[in-house]
Amino acid sequence: MNAKKGAIITLTAGILWGFSGCCGQYIFENFDADPTYLTSYRMFSAGIILTIIGFIKSRDEMVAIWHNRGQVIRLFLFAWIGVMFNMLSYLSAIAYSNSGTATILQYIGPVLVMIYSCFAAHQLPKGKEVLAIVMAMLGTFILATHGNIHTMMLTPLGLTWGLLAAFALACYNIIPGDLIHIYGAIPITGYGMLIGGGTLFTLTRSWNAPMIYDPRCIAAFVAMVIVGTVLTFTMYLLGVKLIGPVKASLLACIEPVSAVVIMVIWLKESFQFLDFVGFMCIFVTVFLLTKKEEAADSAVDR
Repeated sequence: MNAKKGAIITLTAGILWGFSGCCGQYIFENFDADPTYLTSYRMFSAGIILTIIGFIKSRDEMVAIWHNRGQVIRLFLFAWIGVMFNMLSYLSAIAYSNSGTATILQYIGPVLVMIYSCFAAHQLPKGKEVLAIVMAMLGTFILATHGNIHTMMLTPLGLTWGLLAAFALACYNIIPGDLIHIYGAIPITGYGMLIGGGTLFTLTRSWNAPMIYDPRCIAAFVAMVIVGTVLTFTMYLLGVKLIGPVKASLLACIEPVSAVVIMVIWLKESFQFLDFVGFMCIFVTVFLLTKKEEAADSAVDR
């Protein structure tokens, strides 16, 4: 019963992550919002909520991290590079392409993590890992050109931000190191969003951003923060607890599928056959790189 419940919860979290990306696209298409301002408000708001939850559930861990200087430095690097850069590049990729394409391109991140791991271990990629690299490159090429090197189907900014989102996702998984094992996912992610969001909010002076009071925009933004960040993150962690990190990480891969489906149905975005071929090439890399002995200890918060 717990396994079935955990699977349903994890699948729901992945679907809602895809929905969150579509909410971002909806805001960009209908209200001319700036991705930098939207990222700062989203991160800062979610960071406040998750930090409060962290102090309620894990007060000792929330306080303990500040007693270790080295871990504080790593926390700030995680907040700035792993979280802030991750969310900014992802929403920028959505703004310059669409939520489905941005989500798929971001899933090249696990390939970059694998390359980093091989480099750190001073070993060459294995056959399955080489295939994953080839599939990721092929999928990106198909999405960008539809097989014609003289034609770009994605805008240069859309492709660039999408690849940066993949790099940022890799940083999100690599930089924390053992922080999540020591202090827990909610404290580290909550602090990461709060610090990263606060930094971006201050640097961009987001309080000067033109406010959009349309109820539809406000509803989409609240959905991104509450449903697409706080709720999904909590649900994913519960899923990991019930069915284990490997199964949970695989089921959460429903995210790019849900992003594409919701985008087509809700936002009326059209896709060609070659787009789906490119999607599948990248999507299959996640399965190629997932091993039973590996644990996906941190969640991808879009």
